[in-house]
Amino acid sequence: MEFRTERGWVRVVDGVDLTVGRGETVGLVGESGSGKTVTSLAAMGLLPRGQHRIPQGTIRLAGRDLIGLSERALADLRGDQVAMIFQEPRRSLDPAFTVGDQIAEVFRRHRGLSRRAALGEAAAMLDAVGIADAGKRVHDYPHQFSGGMCQRVMLAMALACRPTLLIADEPTTALDVTVQAEMLRLMNEMQAELGVSILFITHDLGVVAEMCDRVAVMYAGQIVESGVLEELFHRPHHPYTEGLLAAIPDHTAPGERLRSIPGAVPAPWALPRGCRFHPRCDYAVAGRCDAGSNPLHAGPDERPARCVRLGELDLAGVPQ
Repeated sequence: MEFRTERGWVRVVDGVDLTVGRGETVGLVGESGSGKTVTSLAAMGLLPRGQHRIPQGTIRLAGRDLIGLSERALADLRGDQVAMIFQEPRRSLDPAFTVGDQIAEVFRRHRGLSRRAALGEAAAMLDAVGIADAGKRVHDYPHQFSGGMCQRVMLAMALACRPTLLIADEPTTALDVTVQAEMLRLMNEMQAELGVSILFITHDLGVVAEMCDRVAVMYAGQIVESGVLEELFHRPHHPYTEGLLAAIPDHTAPGERLRSIPGAVPAPWALPRGCRFHPRCDYAVAGRCDAGSNPLHAGPDERPARCVRLGELDLAGVPQ
């Protein structure tokens, strides 16, 4: 995927091969600037038209290619077959309308319900996501809800029409730890009840460990490694994954210095040759890691990674 910039068309996402199965939760992880949110917005058709293009590849939902669909066709899909919740729920809700009206709009748009019937369904959804006295709160405005309750409202809106896929973009980052735990539990319960597939975007690997079946690790616009949660956490194949896992705070070692990955994600117009992570990598070898296009390499356990030293390195994962 490319964006129009002052430097011309710049490729910001490249070689992303990601599948979310029915009823499955897949985590998409990586530092800020890795391309996670851009990937999700492209899947939703929410990127500005004329400012981006997808020269090759497909985005498929239940076998249907979404690239090239009209805005009307995409609007028919959004909220019905695919839905999204965002990092800052209060900014995603319109302060001029009640939360009930905003949820009811989904039912009116996609199910053709009357305003009264849609408000009744909205109240039922608020009750389903754990908001007390939902019949009255449906008439309240977003400013009358806490941040955690606003995120519950967003979840109710997203799941109103029982979509096939829910994209959750950093949905717990702005919440305190207790509210975050409640939100994750609620998402698990709703998924079990509705059978929805979830693409969970986050930089919090602790949340990934609680929520996900599989994980894809993204760096500088590319998927560098993916696999089943337990395999990736305990036997990472890419040095970047090892660095992310090492940065997880250890609650059993209070006072221990937190680890970090030196450097920063490169800008899309200043990507290094070869492996895009090699300038920050402790295992980089001159002449190997800084040359070529660095495609995905097959691992000994058939789990690929974008590392020319795959099979040579014994990378550390998290303890069992």
